[in-house]
Amino acid sequence: MTETREFDFATLTPRERYKLLIGTVVPRPIAWVVTVDAAGRPNAAPYSFFNCLSADPAIVALGIEFRAGGAPKDTGRNIRETGCFTVNIVSDALVEAMNVCAVPFAPEVDELERAGLELLPGTAVASPRIARSPAALECRLHSFLEIGASREIVLGEVVHAHLHAGLVNDSLHVDPVALDAVGRMGGHGYARTRDRFDLPTMDAARFDSGDWPRRS
Repeated sequence: MTETREFDFATLTPRERYKLLIGTVVPRPIAWVVTVDAAGRPNAAPYSFFNCLSADPAIVALGIEFRAGGAPKDTGRNIRETGCFTVNIVSDALVEAMNVCAVPFAPEVDELERAGLELLPGTAVASPRIARSPAALECRLHSFLEIGASREIVLGEVVHAHLHAGLVNDSLHVDPVALDAVGRMGGHGYARTRDRFDLPTMDAARFDSGDWPRRS
């Protein structure tokens, strides 16, 4: 039997739990979130505590950590004020620009301008999107989940999507090669999604037959 190490999360510090989780739950998709404040000024920040949770309704979730002093980050505050946000998918070509938007600039600094990014207006919400991002999801605030003193969970309903031409076919299948998304690993690590394979899901009859599909 494989030897294991055991960790009782009740005995770990928040930082220790964080390190185990981000190293284990990988790769995580990255939500490059664009919001605007009440005055219409844009803000962009990447979050890897992110995923889609439902298709009917279409719900995505963001985990947004509070600042060290307990104050909300600009993203969370802006979503509360305006009720909307846009999730932009990070392609490999945009990793460096995304990383600029993770710099903790002072509030008056425009990180989008520093990253050399152009914004396009939203179609269904007030929040704009990043023009170069291969896919963007416009979201209306569904609800906030208060889970503790360190982080808040935002649920957003996707109301409009933008995909670059050639990225999706008439059957609504998104080309993963053209999307070229990156994922977040532990520490400072990232992963490309270019190494992939297909493995069809079996029904019970095929499982019982022993004629199992093999990954391609």
